[in-house]
Amino acid sequence: MAIRYLHTMVRVLDLDRSMAFYRLLGLEETRRYENEGGRFTLVFMAPPGQAECPVELTFNWDGDDGLPSDGRHFGHLAYEVDDIYATCAHLMASGVTINRPPRDGRMAFVRSPDNVSVELLQKGAAKAPAEPWASMGNTGHW
Repeated sequence: MAIRYLHTMVRVLDLDRSMAFYRLLGLEETRRYENEGGRFTLVFMAPPGQAECPVELTFNWDGDDGLPSDGRHFGHLAYEVDDIYATCAHLMASGVTINRPPRDGRMAFVRSPDNVSVELLQKGAAKAPAEPWASMGNTGHW
């Protein structure tokens, strides 16, 4: 079962100020994604020559009243897997709750015993929707 580290996500209150901080650390913007419908911007920053090790800065356009005091800064770890369905089946068989099942054949979320959110992403194109995942609801929060 192959797995590859993708990124760590943190929520930010002021995108420009946060980017300036990470630049002081030596990180550079490697990519950006703006979602008009979801009203958020994702900025990936990584050390020079290490684009494969980014921190994802998530900025909600309408603000986030809980920041900076509620612990919502840290979002999740993200890993790419060869087969999202096989990985989730293996985790479930081992007693792990699938908080956000891979209904879309692409993305799932689980939590560690310490409540750390872990995003699992299908390597390459999404798999075709399949049961039991396609009709499985969320459990808890992710």
